[in-house]
Amino acid sequence: MRAGRLLSILLLLQVHRRVTARDLAHRLEVSERTILRDMDALSGAGVPVISERGSGGGWSLLEAYQTKLTGLSAAEIQSLFLARPEKLIADLGLARDAEAAFIKLQASLPAASRPQADFARRRILVDTRGWRDPAESVACLPVLLDALWRERQVRFVYSRVLGEPGERTADPLGLVAKGSTWYLVANVEAEPRTYRVSRIREAVVLDVRSTRPADFDLAAYWERSAAEFREKLPRYYATFLANSEVIRWARYRGWRLEEETPEGDAVRFRMRFDADFEALQFALSFGPDILVIEPEELRAKVLAAAEAVTARYRAMAART
Repeated sequence: MRAGRLLSILLLLQVHRRVTARDLAHRLEVSERTILRDMDALSGAGVPVISERGSGGGWSLLEAYQTKLTGLSAAEIQSLFLARPEKLIADLGLARDAEAAFIKLQASLPAASRPQADFARRRILVDTRGWRDPAESVACLPVLLDALWRERQVRFVYSRVLGEPGERTADPLGLVAKGSTWYLVANVEAEPRTYRVSRIREAVVLDVRSTRPADFDLAAYWERSAAEFREKLPRYYATFLANSEVIRWARYRGWRLEEETPEGDAVRFRMRFDADFEALQFALSFGPDILVIEPEELRAKVLAAAEAVTARYRAMAART
């Protein structure tokens, strides 16, 4: 266990040149005290590790030092060669480059290790699309990626769900794929904001260097932003009593079904909706095969809607 951690420290220092004990502890999931003991062990083994104090300090290796201990285990090789989400790579305009990199990486492995790479690629597939994902235009995605790589500002027109399209000038901070949907995270007026790429058009990279907060962490921002978004989602709960055929459709709604309890030949279940009218539509769609248990106001709305439908059809029948 410790030998693997020491090797990981060596490789991290070789790649990043200078890393703080706190960062190493976070990456390797150990305490800073453990990292300091590991550094003593490396130094005692003749590895030229250097500690620099103060702002911008940390642990580093002598400039000329290069470790040759880069062997990969079978599991590590398999993790590198897992099937890639092809659509997301194609969205970024990197499909051909990704395939070339894959071939070069595979060729760099010892001949005895290559079967491990092929084993993983043939047995695991990552498909980010849902069964009913609408086709979204991400024509601007390569432009946004170019702005990120070149650290340049980008100007684009953004169409909001409600409201007129508006022009934005932003400092791009990162791109996030949520399922198969792409989002741009960018600073606008010194505040990080999230934009759905399919609503971005006329994107242009500006010849102005973008600014990025030194402490900005894309993964942490997205986790926090996603949690806040989920908390703000509207919620409307309703409980029903229905037969087994209806509960099959309720289960098909997946995450909307909160709980279910058998009651004789029927099933009592609770579902989550975004609004009361959605729950009303659900209840009406199954006619006499479903009863609203609660809330009472939903039951009253179902009764009123059913009476209105009955009255309308009776009026039509009377005219004919």
